[in-house]
Amino acid sequence: MNGNGWKRGRRTAVAVLAMLAGGAFAQTNGTSGGAATPAAAQPAAAPRTSDASGLDIPANLQIFGKVNPDVRRATAIVNSTVITGTDVDQRVGLIMAANNIPSLDQAETERLKLQVLRQLIDETLQIQEAKAADITIPTGEIGQSFDRLSGNFKRTPAAMRDFLREHGSSERSLRRQIEGELAWSRYLRRKIEPNTNVSDEEVKQILARLEAAKGQTEYNLSEIFLRAPDGAAGQPVLTRARAMIQEMGKGQQPFGTFARQYSEASTRAVNGDLGWVRTSALPPELAEAVGQMQVGQVAGPIPIPGGFSILYLTDRRQVLTADPRDARLSLKQLTVKFPAGASQAQVQARAADFAKATQAIRGCGAVDAAAKAIDAEVVDNDTVRVRDLPPQLQEIVTQMQVGQSTPPFGNPSEGVRALVLCGRDDAAAGALPNAEQVQNQLEQQRVNLRAQQKLRDLRRDAVVEYR
Repeated sequence: MNGNGWKRGRRTAVAVLAMLAGGAFAQTNGTSGGAATPAAAQPAAAPRTSDASGLDIPANLQIFGKVNPDVRRATAIVNSTVITGTDVDQRVGLIMAANNIPSLDQAETERLKLQVLRQLIDETLQIQEAKAADITIPTGEIGQSFDRLSGNFKRTPAAMRDFLREHGSSERSLRRQIEGELAWSRYLRRKIEPNTNVSDEEVKQILARLEAAKGQTEYNLSEIFLRAPDGAAGQPVLTRARAMIQEMGKGQQPFGTFARQYSEASTRAVNGDLGWVRTSALPPELAEAVGQMQVGQVAGPIPIPGGFSILYLTDRRQVLTADPRDARLSLKQLTVKFPAGASQAQVQARAADFAKATQAIRGCGAVDAAAKAIDAEVVDNDTVRVRDLPPQLQEIVTQMQVGQSTPPFGNPSEGVRALVLCGRDDAAAGALPNAEQVQNQLEQQRVNLRAQQKLRDLRRDAVVEYR
């Protein structure tokens, strides 16, 4: 499909074992006390918290001294490797350019800089650990990856360099990110994957559980968790969450961008993605909200122990059951555009003519003639899945008969469109994965878990000096 085609997201293949992961949420319940009591008035044995941290922290504590604000400055030395303010600024520019974010206010910019600094520290630690294992990425290979990435952005390498400079970033920043990803990936393949094993018995248990779950509904969710104390003290966080949802409604930034910037759950590192979960694996408050959500909807802020949650429902499915939204469609899309400076009356008149013409179409064989009569563009696509369409269109096309047209949709700036259904291949019922697929998925999950544990160890042992 060319640039005139409809906008639709492309999802990767669904992981067959994601439904079996329990405890999707990583939030911890916090405690909040009143003002500090003078030392002489403290009880002899202060009660201890019962959280899972194992730190044995008193519930009634007193803070001595003040937090040093200097540690928030966006420069650091990580095991003798310097991360400068320029490094941070250029990576911020790269993130904003990649996510098509035109601007951020000062508070959001500072939060993003702090997050980027943490990411750069992790990236530096990963590169250092890979080099300690005699893994280095040749400059030529980094260059090849840069060239391929430029092609993905439909730019030549030279144009990509200009694009990065225009957005306050640089080729060096992107190359550094490429080096970090390649180095860490090869480190995992050499040091982690060979020592990751899955037994035949584990595979059999997974297959049995998948069979038992057949027909149950799963939800593909993303989350943002904001910690907040109970009662009135949590009101500022609630207000911030509501403002965040309002910003999401403007559609200028994807949900994942908000999750990466603001979420305080461990899923922040993966844009808030919880994967496929069943409501039985969710806290009751979230399970109730998810059961009432439509695909593409944001819900929240939802009060839960320790704070507030914002959820985004990406998709819904039934385990190992045919889903009508997996049907593949053959479509023809008609598009009419409006000249620059067209008045509202002109737009409405042309849109009305377009609607009348498309509703009169009887079969795809008549599309080209109808398009010629109203000066519309036509695009063919024979491989569209229903679920790849925007949520507003999915329900419409599942109820259409072959030869029918959707109502017009679009806007004056990008044009008005309609889809004509030329054919439909219904999806077959899902089949159980084979033992090899299950084993590969389990091994990958364990590699990812051990990679997270290794990164935590590197952070713990690192010498990081903030400037």
